[in-house]
Amino acid sequence: MVAVSDVSTLRIASRRSRLAMVQTEWVQAELEKAHPGLVVSVEAMATQGDKILDVALAKIGDKGLFTKELEAQMLVGRAELAVHSLKDLPTNLPDGLVLGCITEREDPADALVVNAGNAEHTLQTMPAGAVVGTSSLRRLAQLRHHYPHLAFKDVRGNVITRLQKLDAGAYDCLILAAAGLERLGLGDRIHQIIPGSVSLHAVGQGALGIECRGSDSSTLGLIKALEHRPTAIRCLSERAFLRALEGGCQVPIGVNSRLDGDEVVLTGMVASLDGQRLVRDERRGPSSDPEAVGEELAAVVRSRGAGEILQEIFAAVRPEA
Repeated sequence: MVAVSDVSTLRIASRRSRLAMVQTEWVQAELEKAHPGLVVSVEAMATQGDKILDVALAKIGDKGLFTKELEAQMLVGRAELAVHSLKDLPTNLPDGLVLGCITEREDPADALVVNAGNAEHTLQTMPAGAVVGTSSLRRLAQLRHHYPHLAFKDVRGNVITRLQKLDAGAYDCLILAAAGLERLGLGDRIHQIIPGSVSLHAVGQGALGIECRGSDSSTLGLIKALEHRPTAIRCLSERAFLRALEGGCQVPIGVNSRLDGDEVVLTGMVASLDGQRLVRDERRGPSSDPEAVGEELAAVVRSRGAGEILQEIFAAVRPEA
């Protein structure tokens, strides 16, 4: 571990959205608490994903959509670390950068949020044709599989903007991450936690990932104070599953993970965009090698037809050159 006297300041690169700032300021406070005398500053900026709000995420690509600008700050020496919602961080990082720390996970589940006109409904009782807002192909595919009678409409913008659109009547309900709502103090808007039997969550959802330069041993030593090993084991297994399938955050790949004694248990899913085909399986293995569990599960679902589904999806959503 690096002595605080060796490092007196750290600079964090962050998205400037309200949720990103809440998360980054939490990391800032926790680092200063863990290392008395350390001063941590925040450099906030907009990423490509924050700027392009009139196009579906899947149509503009997903390789570093919310991370590239932050990573550039570290690579040119203007920041020592970046804080990400781990679900937004690609599984393959730029040369020179590493995932140095994974924080304790909030509830990773998806949540149903409704407007006043649908307060009596759950997802199961929403009437035919009800408009569900989501920007996630993962959520879209799974919900189409289970509720083909519902209508689905893309929704962009930050959480507050999405809620405003919902309350104005543009949607009957939204599907959002429970963790994000809770972190924003909007937990009272959660109408229903969607069970994993209906919607497996995104890889890394609910956890924060702290990225830094691999050669920066000082920063790596400092941020390890925020590492939550049980969460890290689960998320490393999930990320290995996603990496082995060559998927990204805008591909219908869902997971659920848990620890069972000294083993990690991983459930994974790949679905077609129309929800007609859905491949789901589970594997377990030693928590000492969580990535091997993810890789094994990826091979299993690929052998059961997930490979063909993913090829079709990549062809359908790949942005035009």
